[in-house]
Amino acid sequence: MIRRTLANHLESIVSAFPAVLITGARQVGKSTLLESFVAEHNSRNESKYNIVTLDDISEAEKAQSDPELFLQDHKPPVLIDEIQYAPNLFRYIKMHIDRHKGEHGLFLLTGSQKFVLMKGVQESLAGRVAVLDLYGFSASEISGDDDRAPFLPNAGYVESLRDMPDRISETDPASVFERVFEGSFPAVLGMDDSKRNLYYSSYVKTYLNRDVRDIVSIGKLNVFNVFLKAVAARTGCILNYADLARDCGIDSKTAAAWLSILQSSGLVCLLYPYFNNITKRLIKSPKIYFMDTGLCSYLVGWNSSLTLQNGAMSGSILETYVFAEIMKSFSHNAMEPKIYFYRDRDAKEVDFLIEKDDVLYPIEVKKTMMPNAESAKNFSTLAALGKPLADNIVLSLKPGVSHISKQTIALPIWCI
Repeated sequence: MIRRTLANHLESIVSAFPAVLITGARQVGKSTLLESFVAEHNSRNESKYNIVTLDDISEAEKAQSDPELFLQDHKPPVLIDEIQYAPNLFRYIKMHIDRHKGEHGLFLLTGSQKFVLMKGVQESLAGRVAVLDLYGFSASEISGDDDRAPFLPNAGYVESLRDMPDRISETDPASVFERVFEGSFPAVLGMDDSKRNLYYSSYVKTYLNRDVRDIVSIGKLNVFNVFLKAVAARTGCILNYADLARDCGIDSKTAAAWLSILQSSGLVCLLYPYFNNITKRLIKSPKIYFMDTGLCSYLVGWNSSLTLQNGAMSGSILETYVFAEIMKSFSHNAMEPKIYFYRDRDAKEVDFLIEKDDVLYPIEVKKTMMPNAESAKNFSTLAALGKPLADNIVLSLKPGVSHISKQTIALPIWCI
């Protein structure tokens, strides 16, 4: 079994909070992660966790209609899977926690609809629950490097890469795009292309029928499927609701509402532009990224890693892959990343800015094996921000660490 980076932090988090909630898209491994934690805990402790899933309709109905009886049947400490199916349960979890002040690790929760979950958390469990985001496998988890630190390319991080084993094969373009094409859902690892396509097809059908049909009218499910594919085709691009709506035959208000469904499901993430003025960040148009490049490739219609590598979307989907890996490197270490992009009035853009301790870490992603001064030309626009800047980083298909200029370093994709 591939060990998750987040598993390294669970013990300390569970011992500090009455409840822990792990959110994320379906099938990314939330239940498996907590079940493994529970198995280890139960083997060492007299206080045993109960496990119940609200995918079981009868349990979900009981939890929603009679939460008190449900908690009598499943006494804490308890792992409750897919808690979004019983929002009434949150208030009774709060009551139980308040009656047992000072006790930690009473409730381990998972859920696949973050907006629904966070409403319950904010109304009932504020200050009582740690909320953690889980995505599909990161590249470092797949390679067995589950204790990799969050990606912050400071001098120490860059220097540490020089001492790591030779991993040239992981930056070979064909290998990189095979990993991008495969995606990060645990179930797809090692599948051949035909089985992987069947998996993603079934995933989309299940998603539409379980997570969307209660929100979107059944008659519009086919239109929502078209919308899902249109969003996938725009990964790595500035979000334009009017264009997206027009291509799907819906209005902009519906496009915004449907996009919020994809966000709450953990399938997409919006990246906002960096401004010194925080308010401006929230009102300017964000970029949109799919969080799994395998699912994204399937939705857009790429049927092999080679066609993806040579296709028109290869640059944007490589950028999408890097964004998802950066997000995982923080979230799987139980940290919230501060990540943005930068675009000036002349449309000069820097792909990513990571902010840490008031320092900005600029990052460009290039589908090249020979990054050069041209790859780094937009970094100079960042001087206008008047903020402390770390060395510029170009992530590319070139193996090893090398300097493009005094302030610009080329790093391989695998280093995230």
